[in-house]
Amino acid sequence: MESKAKIIPLLDITIVKKLSNSSVLMLAALLVITPASLWAEASADSLLRDKQWIHGTEDCEVGDDPAIEVHRYDDASYILRQSKCLNFEAPFMFLLLGTKTALLLDSGATKDAIDFPLYDTVRVLVADRDIVLIHSHSHGDHTQGDVQFEGKSGVTVVEASGNGVTEFFGFTDWTSGESRLELGGRELVILPTPGHQEEAITVYDPKTKWLLTGDTVYPGYIYVKDWQAYRLSIERLALFSQDHPVSAVLGSHIEMTSTPGQHYPIGTTYQPEEASLVLDPAILLELNSALVRRDKPGEIQRDELIVAPMNVVQRGVSNFVRWFSQ
Repeated sequence: MESKAKIIPLLDITIVKKLSNSSVLMLAALLVITPASLWAEASADSLLRDKQWIHGTEDCEVGDDPAIEVHRYDDASYILRQSKCLNFEAPFMFLLLGTKTALLLDSGATKDAIDFPLYDTVRVLVADRDIVLIHSHSHGDHTQGDVQFEGKSGVTVVEASGNGVTEFFGFTDWTSGESRLELGGRELVILPTPGHQEEAITVYDPKTKWLLTGDTVYPGYIYVKDWQAYRLSIERLALFSQDHPVSAVLGSHIEMTSTPGQHYPIGTTYQPEEASLVLDPAILLELNSALVRRDKPGEIQRDELIVAPMNVVQRGVSNFVRWFSQ
């Protein structure tokens, strides 16, 4: 009886008054048998899905957006977003803390530590934990901040290259490999998911149930370099999401507007009507079905995202940049 007395007051009386007697009893019973941690998790998920992020200003010369927005999901999971006034890509970065090690996924689009104090921000959040910095893929808007971490004590920066990723995670079969990364009481699953870019990976976190997909799947206009590889990667993610609980598919950008099927043009620095960062895992099944039905590369439009193959010029530029940087 004492446990019930502690839990029942959590009910909002304004809501209870609108419920029937049977509904009140059912809700009260649910509160009694549901651990507080699950209610907190549901609340955090709802806040994340509805969150409006910093999204640039009409005039960046007079805007006062912070260089980095930090969203605390729970006491060991953070999402960081770079200001669009620093770089229109405004990439998201994910910081996951274990008892011994903290993982940072991606380092943003700016090198300068004064304009973009990523290392200092991360170090405050992780305290004295070691830091492992990995990348969703090797494009510059996800790797420029690496220089702030290189040479720092207690920091491992995994090179954003095929060799760097393969050696660190120990992949022997790149197309179907799987690796584990232990942070101390928190083990992550790493999956190769090439297609958008050759070294692309996806990170699954069983603690939050997040599937972190980088530029492979996100609410935006997704350019695909290798169509066949992308088809296989999406198939793999769709199957993975059916075998593992996934609360959210989280990519590295928001480019879609809150109007279904519409996206902001490339280079936009002010996005006041952004879609949610959170994608439902059902989008993986839907996208996989669309890719299976399509024999040849071509644009796929959905309310949440758009997928399109790179043209010859885009692939050539991508190959040159990759060769130059690696």
